[in-house]
Amino acid sequence: MTHPLVSIVITTKNEEDNIENCLISITEQTYPNIEVIVVDNNSTDKTFEIALKFTDKVFNKGLERSTQRNYGMVKIACGKYVMFLDADMILGPKAIEACVFMTENEDCVALHIPEFVLGTKYFTRVRRFERSFYNGTVVDGARFFKKSIFVEVGGFDETMSGPEDWDIDKKVKQIGQIGLLPTSSEYLEENSWKNKNFIIERGVDPNEKWNSIFHNESEFDIKIYLAKKKYYSKSLDNYVAKWGAKDSDVRKQTGVWYRFFGVFLERGKWRRLLQKPLLIPGIYLLKILIGLNFLRRNFS
Repeated sequence: MTHPLVSIVITTKNEEDNIENCLISITEQTYPNIEVIVVDNNSTDKTFEIALKFTDKVFNKGLERSTQRNYGMVKIACGKYVMFLDADMILGPKAIEACVFMTENEDCVALHIPEFVLGTKYFTRVRRFERSFYNGTVVDGARFFKKSIFVEVGGFDETMSGPEDWDIDKKVKQIGQIGLLPTSSEYLEENSWKNKNFIIERGVDPNEKWNSIFHNESEFDIKIYLAKKKYYSKSLDNYVAKWGAKDSDVRKQTGVWYRFFGVFLERGKWRRLLQKPLLIPGIYLLKILIGLNFLRRNFS
C-alpha cells in the first residue's frame, strides 16, 4: 500500500481543554504520512500555544468555521486527501489508514466517518444513541475528501455556518460517491493507545471502533446546545433556497417526518430503538426544544 499525504485541518476557538487530546490522537495514527494544520479564530486562551507543540502549521483566520476550514484545506494543505476535525474530537487510531485504503480501493471520493459521542450524563447518552442512527445518512456529513474534489466543488460555502456540511455533501455527490467507513478493521493492541482510558471513562468502549471519531460532549449543557442549534439554524434558509425545498435530501434534512421518525426506522434500524427505550424520550425532548427554538426565531 502506498501512503499518499493526508492533511488534517482542525479549527479552533478557545479550545485549550480539548485540543491536546485531539492532536495526540493524530500522532497515534497507524498511518505514517499526515500533515497537521490548526486554523484558530482569535483564541484568548492557550489553544494556539498548545497546538504549536504538535505542529508548526498553526494559523489565525476568521470569520467562521467554513472560512477556517477552506483556508486550511484549500490554501495550506499539501495532501492528496484532506480531512477536517473539530477540536473536541478524538480520532480512533486506525481511522486515517482505513480512510485512505477505502478511498484508494473503492469507488468513492469522500467518506462519512462513524462518530461516537462521549459522556456519561443522561443527555450525552441520549446524544450518543441518537447520533448512531445518522451515520451515512443525509443528516451526516463527509469529513474526508480527495483534495482535488474538495477544490473542484469550491470547498465550503462561506455564507453558511451550520448546514455547510450538508451543502458540500450535495456538491460532492454531483461528482462521485460518498462512502461510509466501517467502524473497525484489523485488531489493534489496545494498550498502545493513550486516549483509551479517557474514552472509557466517558462511557464508550473503544474496542472495535478503531476507525471512528469520538466526540467529547461530556460537559454537555442543554442551554449551550440549544443556543448553538439556534445559531446554526440562521443559515438554513440559505441552504434551502440554494437547493430548493422540493429536493429529496433537503426534504429529509428539514422535514419533521424524517428527522423525528424516518431516520430511526429506515433499513431495520427501528430494532435498535428497542434496546435502549429509556433514551427515546430524551431524543424527542431535544428535538422538540430545537423545533421550538426554530419557530421562535422565525416569529421573532
